[in-house]
Formats: sequence, C-alpha cells, structure tokens
Amino acid sequence: MSEELNFEQIYNDAEEAIKDNPPTTLFQRAINGGIIACSYAEILLSKALAEFGPEAKVGYPDTAYYLPVIRSLSGEEITELGQLVPILNRMRAQINENDVSFNMARLAGESTAYAAEIIETVNYLRYGHQHVDPYTGFIEDPIMRKYGILMVDWTIPGEAVLVGKARSSEDAGNIVRELMGKGMMCFFCNEVCEQVFEAKVKVGKDFFQFPLGNFTQVIHVVNYALRAGIAFAGIEPGLRDHHRDYQRRRIMAFVLHLGEIDDVQVAAHFAAIFLGFPVICDTELPEDHQVPGWYESHTDYETLVSYAMELRGIKIKILDIPVPIAIGPSFEGETIKRADMHAELGGPKIAGFEIVRSVEADDIEDGKITVEGPDLDEMEEGGMLPIGIWVKVYGKKMQDDFEGVLERRIHDFINFGEGLFHMGQRDINWIRVSKEAFEKGFRMQHFGEIILAKMKNEFPAIVDRVEVGLYTDAAKVDELMVQAKEVYATRDQRLAELSDESVDTFYSCILCQSFAPAQVCVVTPDRTGLCGAVSWLDGRAAYEIDPNGPCRPIDVSEDPVDADKGQWASVNEYVYENSQRKTEVLNLYSIMEYPMTSCGCFEAISAIVPEANGVMVTTREHGGDTPCGMNFSTLAGSVGGGMQTPGFMGHSKQYILSDKFLKAEGGLARLVWMPKSVKEQLGDDLVKAAEKAGLGADFVDKIADETVGTSAEEILSFLEEKGHPALTMEFMM
Repeated sequence: MSEELNFEQIYNDAEEAIKDNPPTTLFQRAINGGIIACSYAEILLSKALAEFGPEAKVGYPDTAYYLPVIRSLSGEEITELGQLVPILNRMRAQINENDVSFNMARLAGESTAYAAEIIETVNYLRYGHQHVDPYTGFIEDPIMRKYGILMVDWTIPGEAVLVGKARSSEDAGNIVRELMGKGMMCFFCNEVCEQVFEAKVKVGKDFFQFPLGNFTQVIHVVNYALRAGIAFAGIEPGLRDHHRDYQRRRIMAFVLHLGEIDDVQVAAHFAAIFLGFPVICDTELPEDHQVPGWYESHTDYETLVSYAMELRGIKIKILDIPVPIAIGPSFEGETIKRADMHAELGGPKIAGFEIVRSVEADDIEDGKITVEGPDLDEMEEGGMLPIGIWVKVYGKKMQDDFEGVLERRIHDFINFGEGLFHMGQRDINWIRVSKEAFEKGFRMQHFGEIILAKMKNEFPAIVDRVEVGLYTDAAKVDELMVQAKEVYATRDQRLAELSDESVDTFYSCILCQSFAPAQVCVVTPDRTGLCGAVSWLDGRAAYEIDPNGPCRPIDVSEDPVDADKGQWASVNEYVYENSQRKTEVLNLYSIMEYPMTSCGCFEAISAIVPEANGVMVTTREHGGDTPCGMNFSTLAGSVGGGMQTPGFMGHSKQYILSDKFLKAEGGLARLVWMPKSVKEQLGDDLVKAAEKAGLGADFVDKIADETVGTSAEEILSFLEEKGHPALTMEFMM
C-alpha cells in the first residue's frame, strides 16, 4: 500500500489501544447486525425478482453514478435487478461469524452498506421516488454537486448524521441549530426527522439540511459522500481503498446516534467507521461497547456537538458578527417570497449598485459603517428602497485587479444571512429582507457588519482595513452610481486591450451554482461572465487570491476544435465535469449550436427572431414585451438554471460589444432589436463596435427598438426599410 493509502494505520492504533480489553460484545453486535441486514435485503430482493424479473431496470433518479455505493467501492455498473444477486451473496460471504474483531466489524459494516443500498434500490423500483417535501430520500446529482464542492473544500466545515430519537424535540432542535450555526451540513434519519420539524428548524435542500426518511435511507448519506470522491477528486470507480482514504481525509463527517440502539444500527455505525467516520452515542455505553476515537459515548447535549466535532478533527474559526440573525452557508440557498418580505432593495424596479474600491491607508477609517437614507424600520412592510453599497478596502498586498473579486463576494456574504436574499452584481443587485429577519431586529447597519467581518475573515492576506457605506437615499444612490459606472467602464476598458487569442488560459466561474447547480461560466478576455461583474482579469485575480475558490483556470494553449464557434476540447472537458455532467459541448461564440448555459444573474438575454433572420437582446431593466414573444422574466425562466438552450443565451451587456458576439452566426450584424435604453447605455461604444465589424456607423440606426415595435411583424418592415444586413444573410435555422 502506498504512503497515500496508510489509513489502515489509524485503525491499527485503535486496536492497539483496546488490545488488553477488546469490546468483543460491540463487535459481535456489528457482525450480527450485518448478517440480519444482508438477510433482510435477500428477502426483499427475492420478492422483487419474483415480481419484476431479473431484467427489471433499477437505479436512483437523476444520477450518473448508477447505485453509488456499489459503483464507488466495487466499480460495478448496476442497471438490472438480477445483477444484485451475486453482489449480495459476496457481501454476505464476507462476514465471518467466527472472527469477532475490529476488522471484521468494519467488514460487516461494509456489507451492511451494500445491503442498505440494495434495500433502497428495491424500494425505488417498487415505489419510485415518493418523498413528500421536506423529506428528501436519495439526493440527486445536481444537489450533490451544488454543495459537494463546498463540502470537499471545507467551505462547509463538516457533515453530521443524526440517527434515532433525541430526548425531546426541543433538544433535537437545539442540537441542529447549533450545527447549522457552525455551518455544518446535516442528515436526519428515523424519529429525529419529525423532531426537527416539530422544533421548526429550517430544513430542506435549500439549507443543506436533509431529512432522509426511515433508517435504511441513511445509506443516502453514504452514496452522497462517495459520489463526491468520483466527482471532485476524480477517483475511478472500484478503487475501494482510495475512496475510503478520500472519505477519511476530505469528508469531515460523524454520526450522532440518539436514543436506543439495535444490532442492525450498530452494523450501520460500523459502515460509517469503515469509511473513516466516528460514531458518538448519547446513551451511557459500557466499556465493552466503546472504541476510543471511533465509537464513543457522550451524554451531555450541551457539549455533544463540540465533542463530536473535536473527535472528527473539525476546526472552525469562530467569527462573531454583531447581528441579530444567524450567519452561515446553511442559509445561502434561501429564497424569500414577496409575501414573506419586509423590504426589497434595488432589483428590477428601482436603482441599486454595489462596488468595492481599493484605497490608500489615509483614505479609510477601519470599521466605520455609514448609513444614509431611510432605514428598514422607516418604511412600510413590503416596500422598496434604492440601494448603494460602497466598500473601501486597504491592504498592503491589495491590488486594483482584486476589486472585482471582493465585490462579487458581497453576493455570498449577504446570502449567508438567515432571512436575507441577494442576487445580481454591479448595478443590477437585488436584495430582500424577510419579515422574520426584520422582526429579530435586522437593520441597514447590519449589512455593514456582515460585509466588514466577512471581508476581513475571507481575505486576511490582502485586506487589512474595511469601511462600508450604505445608501438608500435616492439622490445619493443616483450620484454615487454615476461614479460606480465610471469604475465599471474603466475595468471594462482594461479588459478590451486583451483578446481570447492573446492568452492561453480561460477561467471558470461557478459562484452562481448556489442558485443554478449546473451552471458553469467560462470567462475569457472577449467574454465576461453573464452577470457582467466577472471579467477575465477578475477570474485571474480570484484564482491568485484563492486557488480553491469559484474561479479555476482552463488551459486553452492547444488549438481550438472550432475557432469560429469557439470550441476547445479542454473547455468541453472542464464544463462537463463541473456541470453535473449535463453540458457535454460548449461553443463560446455561438447562440445556435451548444451555446453558453445561463444561470439567473445575467444582465441580458439574446433570443433568435426567425422572421427577421436575426437576434434580439433584452435586459432585466426593460421588462416589457419583445419580438420573440417573451419578456425578460419569461425568457429568464425558460433559459435560466444552468440550461443550454439553442437560440437563447444569457450574457453581459458588455459582451454585445465583443468581436466574439455571435461570431459563428455572423456577429453583430445579426442584432435586429434591443431596448432603446440599452442602445443609449452602450452609446458610442456600440457605434465603434459596428464600425470595427465593417457595418458602418449607421448600423445602430438600423436596429429596431420598442419605439418601432415589440413584435416580429412590427419590426420587419422597419428592418426592410433600413436595409438591415441580417435580412440578406444565410438563414440562421
């Protein structure tokens, strides 16, 4: 065994500690439980074979990993019911009843994991995915990938598996709230599910708190964790010990068993131990039922969480933010419906912006928070306010190129607040504050407290001082937005000096996977991120600051597969692996063939207008009707969420000016309609782009807008009168 796979030594150390008084009773219970689990699986499997036949198709919903426990540990691709018979026989034969040892208890645990996977497979064949929200059952690949990267890079510091029944629902709620407050991902099985519901804990996929169901569904924790080894570490299926080593090193999980324990549950506990996860029970266990470091008793609920985290080696840097709400990644996926909203700041109907500026040491007052304009308690419930967020930062190692990176993280920092929602960036930011957060005392000042604390905590190497200005006065927001837009324009101009051909590295951005799990932006010099906030320079800076962050390099030094469409083999490979394996091919310069996927933070959407043989563009600010028959909201609902939709494409406004905009279809010459406000906003830059494309300075006048019409029929005569080039180009369809 290589040095990398020396994990068996940790079990050897435990055996050395118990050699004088081995807990043979505990090991015997694990062995007995493993035999019972395999026997129960055999009964269910035999009944299913008689009813459905050996060729019946089996599998979980929305996964590319077959039956993940079996796929990971043995490498077998199970698609038919009959294939499970020799596997179960093999696992039952693995258990030697005469070998009452720590090693055999672990092997019995492995067999129990296989048995549970087979039991759940039969249940899914018989009953389907019939889980009523908030019960989750099997956790599909999009959710696994959405949170898996946060799990393996320890943004989510660890995973707690709660099984059984706590002493009371109040106790269960307190334990889970403490875990959530520390940013932990939690899984629940058996009666504890009902207890957390009764305690009104926020659970469900949006909070990465998963009530799985009854006891055998605890296997969905295991198949969730094992998929991470394939998806994020690239471990080949069937490399059993490599997967076990990865689980021990990277998946910081532990099991909390609450209440009474039977033999099958003990066997399941040893399945966790087999993968490197310790088990802590809340009952007083005799000495012959404990293995130090692996199977322990801790009865005090006040210290149970801290004890378990310490046992697993999970260390959390405590960040005390003086706000009246909980802060943590558990709340990142929370959405706030209008009925639950106290206030809306910025968004599609009112002005808003956010910006980070690097300043000199004398130009900043560290820790200062300025609030100018109406506060949340000065507005009617459900009302709207403009919002301006101006953040100054100073650091000896801070660079101007890092501004956009820090700016984009405001999205995360605000979303980590319980009862807060943030979307968009730059001058399309959109924030909601829930009634619950407001009632707890959340006010504008607290946005500043969150940003101050998180900026320093997340970027200690480059940020020494932070000052935050929060503005809700309409006149002040308008005044500062002018200055902010000048900064955005300067950043964009610096980027304009680069081209895709002049670099050998592109950058990904997967920051929006919290909302669109399959979304992968590929950011190039000629194509900013969909939100308009992440340029190629931002991607490079983000990777320099945090190599494990949302922006990763993609080597494009090899010649493209198709230069006109913008397709690289390396880009295809990266996007496929990081989009839940949903996007296999990506053309960066085409809207009709394998276009870029779209999340929900895009500034603009392009859509084909077949009648005009061209493309229209609309934006969130326009909101009105368009020649494709859909307004922005309808389009966003059709193409967002990480979908790849030929003929439709989300993008930044700046991308319209790029040489690579619709290059595969003929470029800017295809643009037949856009809102008048966007024409005016792009202004001279759009004229220059048209001239550079050989379309002439008058091309912009040939582009229809809402003053001409908002249907294909209305704009067609205008385009013919103006002699728009799209009408004589090759047919797009």
